[in-house]
Amino acid sequence: MARTETHTTPIPTQWIGPLTIHGNAINDTVRVPLATYESPLWPSTARGAKVAEHSGGVRCTIIDERMARSVLLVASDAATAFAALQAIRTREAELAAVIAQTSRFARLLALHAEIVGNLLYLRLECSTGDASGHNMVTKAADAALTWLLAEYPQLAYGSISANYCTDKKASAVNGILGRGKNVIAEITIPRRICERFLRTTPEQIVALNSRKNHLGGILAGSVRSANAHFANILLAFYLATGQDAANIIEGSQGIVHAETRDGDLYFSCTLPNLIVGTVGNGKGATLATVEAHLQALGCREARPAGENARRLAAICAATVLCGELSLLAAQTNPGELMRAHLALERRA
Repeated sequence: MARTETHTTPIPTQWIGPLTIHGNAINDTVRVPLATYESPLWPSTARGAKVAEHSGGVRCTIIDERMARSVLLVASDAATAFAALQAIRTREAELAAVIAQTSRFARLLALHAEIVGNLLYLRLECSTGDASGHNMVTKAADAALTWLLAEYPQLAYGSISANYCTDKKASAVNGILGRGKNVIAEITIPRRICERFLRTTPEQIVALNSRKNHLGGILAGSVRSANAHFANILLAFYLATGQDAANIIEGSQGIVHAETRDGDLYFSCTLPNLIVGTVGNGKGATLATVEAHLQALGCREARPAGENARRLAAICAATVLCGELSLLAAQTNPGELMRAHLALERRA
């Protein structure tokens, strides 16, 4: 095959569920496709989904949504950069109008800035409809740069992307300001369900979450992150639904919080950087499998802009919770994790 030819690399895919999800983006029961070479991921996540079904489902709340692109402008010195920033702040409505002209859906939500020496960093945060929005905000940023350089000749071009976004890298800024969908998935599991299906207790899971995810994460120097394996489920979900898989880097920055409530287990996964879309590159009729998956998830319906993407984000977050819950439960029992991998993955 010639190097320039495009072909499809198959990835094993299984459906897990049923999974019932409630919240401000979806109230439905779905089955979820996961594409992965790590075969124990399917039964483990399916076990979490089974627990969820016996516990009234997963509650998912979309807290916020925005896509960011930062640009870099160069001034002669810090005072010039600061004066220009102050002037730009007074004209944000004009800047927003410039951005709105680049797309039917791109709208400026916020403008954040940092000055380092003579360098001015502007972080543009926009709504992007049903698209994940990478290209949309880059187009908006390009138009914004053109306008800024024309209106402020004391500034010079630095870069269309200045890492203050920040794209596909672990950072504090995305956890604080958000990039993509900020989603919280929650569940309350009765003690008897926890003991029967997860073979553990609420107290054991709460203790392990504190010792492993939180304290272990601190020891490792994790950046705004305290979870066991968000990235595993995110990658499998992203590949199955046509997402930019590299976004699992910031997507996997998230926090698991667990506590006991009257003997039951409250368990939640907070994902502030869940970057998903239902339109754009990786989706559509050219990739029939991805299109079929999105349709089966109910994310290709005729809805107001943004609702399909929010539905997809909620499904993703609920699936992450199922996988996280099952793995943590397994790790409360000596030997269970390795026995599962030996039974499901080892061939020799």
